[in-house]
Amino acid sequence: MTTDAMPPEPTSAPTVAIIGGGASGTLTAINLLRRGASVTLFESRGEAGYGVAYSTTDGRHLLNVRANNMSGFPDDRDDLLDWAAEAGIELGPIDFLPRRDYASYLRDRLAGAAEGGPGTLETVGETVIDVEPFGAGFRVLTSDDEGHLADAVVLAYGNPPPQPLAGLPEASWNLSDPWDVARISALPEDATVLVVGTGLTAVDTTVTLLDDAPDRRVIMVSRHGLVPHPHVDDQFTSWVTPIPDGPLTADGIVSLVREQIETAVALGVDWRAVIDGLRGPTQSIWRRLPEPERRRFREVYAREWEVRRHRMAPRIAALLDAYRAEGRLEVLGGGVLGCRDAAERPVVSLADGDREVTAVINCTGPSPDITRTDNPLLLALQKRGLIAPDPLRLGIDVTEDGHVIGADGSVVPNLLTVGPPCKGALYEATAIPEIRVQAAAVAAHLAE
Repeated sequence: MTTDAMPPEPTSAPTVAIIGGGASGTLTAINLLRRGASVTLFESRGEAGYGVAYSTTDGRHLLNVRANNMSGFPDDRDDLLDWAAEAGIELGPIDFLPRRDYASYLRDRLAGAAEGGPGTLETVGETVIDVEPFGAGFRVLTSDDEGHLADAVVLAYGNPPPQPLAGLPEASWNLSDPWDVARISALPEDATVLVVGTGLTAVDTTVTLLDDAPDRRVIMVSRHGLVPHPHVDDQFTSWVTPIPDGPLTADGIVSLVREQIETAVALGVDWRAVIDGLRGPTQSIWRRLPEPERRRFREVYAREWEVRRHRMAPRIAALLDAYRAEGRLEVLGGGVLGCRDAAERPVVSLADGDREVTAVINCTGPSPDITRTDNPLLLALQKRGLIAPDPLRLGIDVTEDGHVIGADGSVVPNLLTVGPPCKGALYEATAIPEIRVQAAAVAAHLAE
């Protein structure tokens, strides 16, 4: 396509470019295809459905949401279970599917929408480096071609990689990619590994390290030293928390939740029912909090909320308990205080003293602040003024329904986003139960 090509003529079926082929982009593409759109899906891996979350090759890495709430479609809550039955996979409603199998589910549903639906799909296995306004639409530029024209663009770039660990040199023992299962598995079988971070990614990394190598040891460390709580197998009680009218504060919401948990426990109901019952209203609560209160919640309460809200499968929790009982896993708070390289084996300073380790793995979680990114697309979009960080720098500035707000404070027509980039506006924007609603709504809007 030449640079002087004419903008596409308006048609009843829009041409939509989706940048990112993880869960957010794939579900948006499926919804658009079912509505007759012409979709160009840009995914540097060359194949959609994986993203960061589902690219693992380790079958012990499980979803952290039960199968009965992991359908990709809000109007068909049994779709994942139906797919598993079609694929010959034994999966019950309260089971936790391996994450790599969820990637297969997304790819199969995308293929079905492309083959049997009214829309058309082109997958481009290249990295997008820029999006420029062109006529009433956009031109999407990659490093290997002159551009693809589209009426609308959906940014679905998912969770950015973590920031490099401060104070650690580039070295063979410094593993910056916690999803490189092959490299992690290849560490010596008697290695002592420092896993920086104690969230779900750190948990998966620890399972990969310890489950097949009984002589390995892992030290998990983070500022708080908090590990996700487990789901429980017998949790079926529904709980509705009454949200007060009027102004809300972070302290007030936290006090309300604690009171509700105390009430639930007194009635013999597990605290998880209270947390799960808040999943639906969380976005509306977040929208009602003024910016200073959102900031206070993030600074004071976020980690305690996250380890209760984003829980791990019971089977994984049992593994961690066993590792700790065997003395092969330690979990520490206080973070990494320093590091020095001694004869190609790092010595790290932790809250309880210096430790010599074999390797360090960065599991600190995504770095959503686009002002600190090295992603060429996000840099280019900021330079053009098409995107700006949200006030808390949890993603990009967007409206509640995913329309991107430019640097001048106005909505950019036909530029939308789905998934993690919306976290600043919605807070709950990174899990399938929320992403599937966003994907369906964005597709409905564009198809109109």
